[in-house]
Amino acid sequence: MRIRSGVIFLLLLAVLVPSVWAQAGYYNPKDDEYRLLGLRRAQQAFEAARSEMDRQQELFNKQLIAEAQFEEVRRRYAAAEVDYHQSLLAVIFEQQYVSIDRAVKFQDEEGRKRVRLTIRNTSGGGAEYQKLLGINDELFRRLQPDVVNDVYVSLLNDDGAILGRPYEAKIEELRFGEPQTLTFTLLQDLDAISVNLVYGGGSQHSRKILLEKDASFDRVVLQSQQFAQEVELGREATYDLTLELFSGTARTFHLVVLNLPAPVNRYFVDPATQARLSQFRFTEGVNTRPAALRVVMPQRPTEAVPIDEPRSFFVLAVPRERMDALRDSEGRIWTEEEIAALGVGYVRLELVPRGAGDLLVRAPQLYHQIEPDGTVTMLVDVVNEGTRRLDNVTIDAEPPLRWEKEIDPPVISALDIGEEQRVQLRFRPYDDVEVGKYEVRVRTTSFTDNRPIATEDKIVTVEVRSPPNWFGTSLLLLLIVGLVAGLVVFGLRLSKR
Repeated sequence: MRIRSGVIFLLLLAVLVPSVWAQAGYYNPKDDEYRLLGLRRAQQAFEAARSEMDRQQELFNKQLIAEAQFEEVRRRYAAAEVDYHQSLLAVIFEQQYVSIDRAVKFQDEEGRKRVRLTIRNTSGGGAEYQKLLGINDELFRRLQPDVVNDVYVSLLNDDGAILGRPYEAKIEELRFGEPQTLTFTLLQDLDAISVNLVYGGGSQHSRKILLEKDASFDRVVLQSQQFAQEVELGREATYDLTLELFSGTARTFHLVVLNLPAPVNRYFVDPATQARLSQFRFTEGVNTRPAALRVVMPQRPTEAVPIDEPRSFFVLAVPRERMDALRDSEGRIWTEEEIAALGVGYVRLELVPRGAGDLLVRAPQLYHQIEPDGTVTMLVDVVNEGTRRLDNVTIDAEPPLRWEKEIDPPVISALDIGEEQRVQLRFRPYDDVEVGKYEVRVRTTSFTDNRPIATEDKIVTVEVRSPPNWFGTSLLLLLIVGLVAGLVVFGLRLSKR
């Protein structure tokens, strides 16, 4: 009986000591920092718990231990298995990483800027961990360490605003060695963007990248925000241009204008230095640069430059080696289909010549003298010195109170470019007007293209003089004559003596 009890005690000791050792001796505070070592410890603890579970299973089957004791061993085994799987998942998901393979900017057939983004799963260390830890294939396949699930991709600008459509793209599974490509439409035209990635258990990182240009396009893309302008004759207008290179080689390009009438002068400038341009080259690492086209309108409308008729023309960026195709372009009208067939970058612009009336008022004399019962008569010449017909030219005057005025004609219905007409004005003071100087304001207004045109007012000075005294004047004249005669007689008598 004592021998049987001793055997049972030794068996219980053999069961309990390894389990206590497994629980108390395998945790290390550094396991959270060095997860691979923590995984190794958790694996050893799990294997020890599994061996202990097998031994306890045999003893329980032989009814050498109680069911409660066996359940406790099984609980510890389940806990060790959970710890092991948690450590394994922590290592696997810690090593997951999604990288940006390529980001290529291109322009579609409708002129929209788009980005072709290729991302890759670089979590390729699963096989090494499997070999290092000796993990069975079935468990590893079930955990799928080489698959990143639920990858969310979005494009951002420097302010953190989403600038791509779709706003956020999702990839259900991104497998190792199987990169995937997403295409976004740019809502803001930039050369450098940030790619934001969210994946796995909430891992997130954002990278700012410089977009590649689609070299297969092999041309310069031109854009202008002010592509349609109205320009007055005699004035200058500026079309802003953005030139973006889509080519694998940095070649020299010429800027060419087609279909712009010869009377309209044109030249290109660098907006930064104001230097004139005829050809340009993109520098290393710079694929976008600004330019400006300036057009100078003629002073007068011509048959080639009629007023108010829109005129479309094109600006081309032509490689230097392909300029031979445009040698006979002077004086020729190109269709957009012919320009597109050249295979070069171009932009369509529009010019609307506008005229503006300029009213000139000439008054030869602005100072007049009259008697109280007199009348001022003056002439005013109105001339259209602008580049558009003047309508409803109105001449008005503001004489002093109670003065009468007459204007002939008071309104000129139309005054063509360069035309001149004469207007007569009469001013008559009231009957008992006092002697002195008076001012009359002459105002001229008109309309051109339904816009008012005003000129500087003319100020006419009228001096009202008192009428001459004929009796006094005659008496004074007689006295002067008598005095002269007396002097003559006195002189003659004096000479005789």
